[in-house]
Amino acid sequence: MAGAGLRAAARRWMPRRDHGGPRAASSSPSCPGCGPPGPGAHCPGAPRSAPAPAPAGGAAEPSAHLWARYQDMRRLVHDLLPPEVCSLLNPAAIYANNEISLRDVEVYGFDYDYTLAQYSDTLHPEIFNAARDILVEHYKYPEGIRKYDYNPSFAIRGLHYDIQKSLLMKIDAFHYVQLGTAYRGLQPVPDEEVIELYGGTQHIPLYQMSGFYGKGPSIKQFMDIFSLPEMALLSCVVDHFLGHGLEFDQAHLYKDVTDAIRDVHVKGLMYQWIERDMEKYILRGDETFAVLSRLVAHGKQLFLITNSPFSFVDKGMRHMVGPDWRQLFDVVIVQADKPSFFTDRRKPFRKLDEKGSLHWDRITRLEKGKIYRQGNLFDFLRLTEWRGPRVLYFGDHLYSDLADLMLRHGWRTGAIIPELEREIRIINTEQYMHSLTWQQALTGLLERMQTYQDAESRQVLAAWVKERQELRCVTKALFNAQFGSIFRTFHNPTYFSRRLVRFSDLYMASLSCLLNYRVDFTFYPRRTPLQHEAPLWMDQLCTGCMKTPFLSDMAHIR
Repeated sequence: MAGAGLRAAARRWMPRRDHGGPRAASSSPSCPGCGPPGPGAHCPGAPRSAPAPAPAGGAAEPSAHLWARYQDMRRLVHDLLPPEVCSLLNPAAIYANNEISLRDVEVYGFDYDYTLAQYSDTLHPEIFNAARDILVEHYKYPEGIRKYDYNPSFAIRGLHYDIQKSLLMKIDAFHYVQLGTAYRGLQPVPDEEVIELYGGTQHIPLYQMSGFYGKGPSIKQFMDIFSLPEMALLSCVVDHFLGHGLEFDQAHLYKDVTDAIRDVHVKGLMYQWIERDMEKYILRGDETFAVLSRLVAHGKQLFLITNSPFSFVDKGMRHMVGPDWRQLFDVVIVQADKPSFFTDRRKPFRKLDEKGSLHWDRITRLEKGKIYRQGNLFDFLRLTEWRGPRVLYFGDHLYSDLADLMLRHGWRTGAIIPELEREIRIINTEQYMHSLTWQQALTGLLERMQTYQDAESRQVLAAWVKERQELRCVTKALFNAQFGSIFRTFHNPTYFSRRLVRFSDLYMASLSCLLNYRVDFTFYPRRTPLQHEAPLWMDQLCTGCMKTPFLSDMAHIR
């Protein structure tokens, strides 16, 4: 979609090559390095004005030639980005990693938390505060940690935590730490120290990385939305211990924080808050009802598999759908204990009555309107005979909800990524579009002009490298000052993003996105470029197709 819009813009705006230079740019200082801006610092929203090209007397000096190419490219990129080029992406759209026709889907399955039920951001501070108080009151942690409040802008989903180094960091799809995104406590760790900690490299070997479910021997990946307050609390507690010079065992601290967060869920505190004020915490309930009703009206079969207890799910579904919500579902399974539900054959299904009491009879079929607890996927498949690509299951956790279903059983999967809506709105801004497009063009200049290796040209290239780094800081800070986007490092997909592509056929901001499509709609993934195809794509389409001003200069190496 974006490529088509830019190509259309190029056709409209290419003739306009003589109407002035780049737009006025901010004169504010750019980000130092890759870390968050310091006090009073400001990331420029658009590329800064370029140095004027050196005057050329007679034959142009190589440096003057490079600056002339730079200015030509600046004008070209400016002409290619009229205002209507922005807002190309739809936050309410469904995005496809794999071709899938809803016409072939007969059975729809759902997780509950952050899938059928979307929660407001007011929930996370309460989880943080309750777990913090548990650490003080039950684990005897210092009273000083009570001074910390939840900061919703600190962490993002998908980060990794090195337990032995107390290091929270963002890792790309190739196992490299993105420099400028490593934090110990609430303080950034210098790039040089990060490299030293990992034996002179940014790379973390596979055997140290998180395993199939995000839990490695010493590194944990935070993959679900409930992990945001956990990361924040972990960072605050480490910050307190380091700031007060207190000795601590990293493994013990990590386990205590994780257990405190778990206690908030196990003791039912979170369930109590939500049940007391559904209006405050549950979002888009009417849209959930609309999605389920529409599917049933078109003859689809529905099921629910969740780790939450029945009483909590029942109250939430009554709020969103109504007292007869179970009539929409052919099977309802609670306290399923995912992800072991998908792999452990030993746990049988047990029936619950309306009061939540367990029945002792052997389950030989799964009945509509009944409630079942635990069980396992193998018995589920045997009893329902729902198999393969005619089943589409939606969940928010890439590992616990989707991975096994896609890889082992061939189900279709849909990932619910609430952060997608905000990230798309940022991508649609003029500030982001200009920053990213000029960064791409500047990268192309650097790649092609590196054949100039005299002293003056190397200075020019070094200036371009510095400007490119500043632009990367700009685009990173638009999403999150510490860690940037959950989907990208500077140029690579994140580890989270790679898993998203691997384990989901579709992904979207919320289940309500289904309302924008017919029930027989076919999703077609776009043919994104492999690297050997890339020169035919954005690098040149965004900068004037084959009319880039330096193309003739580089003919001898193309």
